[in-house]
Amino acid sequence: MANVLIVDDEPQILRALQINLKARGYGTFTAATGAAALAEAAKHPVDLVLLDLGLPDMDGVEVIRRLRERTDLPIIVLSARHASAEKVDALDAGADDYVTKPFDLAELLARLRVAGRRTGTEPEQPLIQTPDFEINLPDKRVLRGGEAVRLTPIEWSILEVLARAPGRLVSQQQVLAQVWGPAYVKETQYLRVYIAQLRRKLEPDPARPRYLLTEAGMGYRFDPGATGS
Repeated sequence: MANVLIVDDEPQILRALQINLKARGYGTFTAATGAAALAEAAKHPVDLVLLDLGLPDMDGVEVIRRLRERTDLPIIVLSARHASAEKVDALDAGADDYVTKPFDLAELLARLRVAGRRTGTEPEQPLIQTPDFEINLPDKRVLRGGEAVRLTPIEWSILEVLARAPGRLVSQQQVLAQVWGPAYVKETQYLRVYIAQLRRKLEPDPARPRYLLTEAGMGYRFDPGATGS
């Protein structure tokens, strides 16, 4: 699934966008300041950014520049600034698109889909199938051989984080922050225990995992297309 970072200091807009994007299958993170936006982008697996330019602590153009120093993820500006010079500044800084407020939600969603197609991060299908089991994200269920697999809430949360980023590396800190909270980003032993439990329940051979892969010293990768030898 595509994870969208929404950056806006207007709580009503922030909340409305979060509700509408979640209803359409996007994951969301939010920030009300430029500093918070940069921190969220560093902490979470963000695929797209919706960015207001009028932030209380720094100009949105500066946020774009700082993001561009470390990532090429799509940035769509949402701004009440209509002047051509403002648009040019944002686009020159590295923004991919510019939408003026008030905006039409259908148009914004279309622009998100275009950006998602460019990066391959459109909302995923709700059912993820592997040769050995399937994950139903809306129902929060895993089936193996037609039978439901009993997962604890923590096991499911970890699996969901990885399944929503198929084929991509998810750092240990990202998983810990999303499942347990930011205060637990150093508790990597938690992950090792739960990943081992998930492998026992889902992998044909837990000692030689095909789907829940470890990237030593970095994190984990979920490979739904793996096949047996």
